[in-house]
Amino acid sequence: MTWKSRGDLLPKSVMSKKWVIFLCIGSFCAGLVFTNSRIWTIPEPKGLGRTTAMEAEKLNVVSEDCNSRILQEKEVKRETKGIYREAFKTQNAIHRTLDKTISNLELELAAAKAAQESIRNGAPVPEDIKMSESSGRSRYLMVVGINTAFSSRKRRDSIREKRKKLEEEKGIIIRFVIGHSATSGGILDRAIEAEDKKHGDFLRLDHVEGYLELSAKTKTYFATAVNLWDADFYIKVDDDVHVNIATLGQTLVRHRSKQRVYIGCMKSGPVLSQKGVRYHEPEYWKFGEAGNKYFRHATGQLYAISKDLATYISNNKHVLHKYANEDVSLGSWFIGLDVDHIDDRRLCCGTPPDCEWKAQAGNVCVASFDWTCSGICRSAERIKEVHKRCGEGEKALWSASF
Repeated sequence: MTWKSRGDLLPKSVMSKKWVIFLCIGSFCAGLVFTNSRIWTIPEPKGLGRTTAMEAEKLNVVSEDCNSRILQEKEVKRETKGIYREAFKTQNAIHRTLDKTISNLELELAAAKAAQESIRNGAPVPEDIKMSESSGRSRYLMVVGINTAFSSRKRRDSIREKRKKLEEEKGIIIRFVIGHSATSGGILDRAIEAEDKKHGDFLRLDHVEGYLELSAKTKTYFATAVNLWDADFYIKVDDDVHVNIATLGQTLVRHRSKQRVYIGCMKSGPVLSQKGVRYHEPEYWKFGEAGNKYFRHATGQLYAISKDLATYISNNKHVLHKYANEDVSLGSWFIGLDVDHIDDRRLCCGTPPDCEWKAQAGNVCVASFDWTCSGICRSAERIKEVHKRCGEGEKALWSASF
């Protein structure tokens, strides 16, 4: 082959390559144009541009279902909180009941220990006490201790009646409360022993009698009575006061469900600092400035306390402070305790005609006496008349149900 022929062939080969390159570039550009139109144009997805009525209803159903589920969850949470709240209340009620039961058991244990101590010291144990202990139940509604003195034989004779029947049928213990003379075994003590042998209605205390020792006598009485008799209430009354037993019992029954009750005519008299006057208080300085009054306490003619308080006195008799006036002393022993003070004015009515007017108005008195005498004036002479005019009547007594 000649160089000419080679020269003729060379241009053809070169031209062929250029066209190839040109065609490739053109194809590439055309491809880009076609591809861009497919990539960058985002078609509207089916079903997203518009929502049909059926689809909207489905969405509403789903939304309602979610809302109802949320409401149900809230209701469940609310009910759960309510259950927890009720469970908490129930638990608190159980704790309170247990605390009350434990407190009652502690009081009964303390009373039993005190009774054992009394037995060791030689105190007599009547048959009715043994029966009460064996049954394990409270047998008596109340124990009435009539505070008396060696010189009050006529007063005692004027109010002695149907004592045993009251014990057997009404669950009411009545005893004349007295201690010993300063000369133990003397003529005064022998006279009381003879009277007790005849009537059997005394509660003899380990206590020396004396006007200035009334606070000690009151403390010893409650401590002794709660160890001898199991009762709901323990009453102290003076022997120159008229008492309607049935009305007293009905009054006490209203407060039977309460644990610590102190019932009487509540007063707050002046603290007397002047020596030589009646009701002088040697420890007047403990009550503040001159002219101050005592705290509220029941007047001394008649008051009642529940078993828990009598047991408290028995357990703490060695540390309970005695003031000059026994009613003040009793009130002071309950200061600081959780005690219900019941102020009942029917426990301090006057003698006729006061008690008669109140009875006619339908408000029968529990106790009647003269304030000027701190009891019934000339009681040995007048007490039978006062019983007749202020009394509730035999029918009221024996028909009463406690």
